[in-house]
Amino acid sequence: MVGVPGGMVLAHGDGPGPFEPASLFTQADLVTPVAFGLTVAAGLYAWGIGRLVIRGDRWPVGRTVCFLIGLATLAVATVSGLAAYDTTLVSVHMVQHMALTMVGPIFLALGAPVTLALRTLPRPPRKLLLAVLHSRLATFVTFPLVSYGLFIVSPFVLYFSGVYRLSLEHTWVHELVHLHFLATGCLFFWPLIGLDPLPGRQGYPLRALMMFLSTPFHTVLGLTVMQSAALLGGDWYPSLGLDWADPATDQRLAGGILWAGGEFVSVLMLAALVVQWMRHSDREARRLDRALDRAEAEGYPLESAWVRSAGT
Repeated sequence: MVGVPGGMVLAHGDGPGPFEPASLFTQADLVTPVAFGLTVAAGLYAWGIGRLVIRGDRWPVGRTVCFLIGLATLAVATVSGLAAYDTTLVSVHMVQHMALTMVGPIFLALGAPVTLALRTLPRPPRKLLLAVLHSRLATFVTFPLVSYGLFIVSPFVLYFSGVYRLSLEHTWVHELVHLHFLATGCLFFWPLIGLDPLPGRQGYPLRALMMFLSTPFHTVLGLTVMQSAALLGGDWYPSLGLDWADPATDQRLAGGILWAGGEFVSVLMLAALVVQWMRHSDREARRLDRALDRAEAEGYPLESAWVRSAGT
């Protein structure tokens, strides 16, 4: 008998059936602390939008859509059938890894929840949030070299040490790994592509460089997993005795998911960052034009007006 995080117990040769698309729904468990937390997050976001509407302010629909997509991504990764197979198939675990580390954090960042909170929270919690954002810890963990290092190094430490085996054997370690995936993804992507006023935000050239440098990472990790002669988790997956799954083949598939999925998402995000950069440049150009027009109307020399506006 083999214990599995999440409460399922597998007997040798008597495990779950093969993973199928329908398993996402048939094996879902919506009565979990994670599902409750995601529901609360959606409710708080909706409450914030409602506060803005009541006082006559607008909130971009696109931000709401992005935030809900981010929450939905986390839900698929943690409460759908993926969660029922994440200790049975390493390939399913890698899909979780991608969702929690890259896809979910990116869409959450584009939803700008911190900005919404700062605009709608009462004074005491807003002051607390600002204190957290301006704390030394927040400044440290969002510093580009720190967040980049965590994002790059953490998976190698997880998969090529004893930590991954511990996460398969112990539920609390398993959940901490999920939380770590989400945290490192948010710390890396939020200052790069997010819309919130967070510490660690740099100019667009440095953001583009950081995104570019992260692109080969999943290629290296994916190829390392694919070519590794040792199985991740040691004898965990063979001991399940599943006659429909070959652990070595599944591990090669897992490495391919990391490689292809990581490259695809990284390139898309680099393109999105370039688009943000271009829009920012357009806004700055329009701002400068308006400042020059005002200066000309007020009789200031254009050269002096340009210097004044460029310094604001």
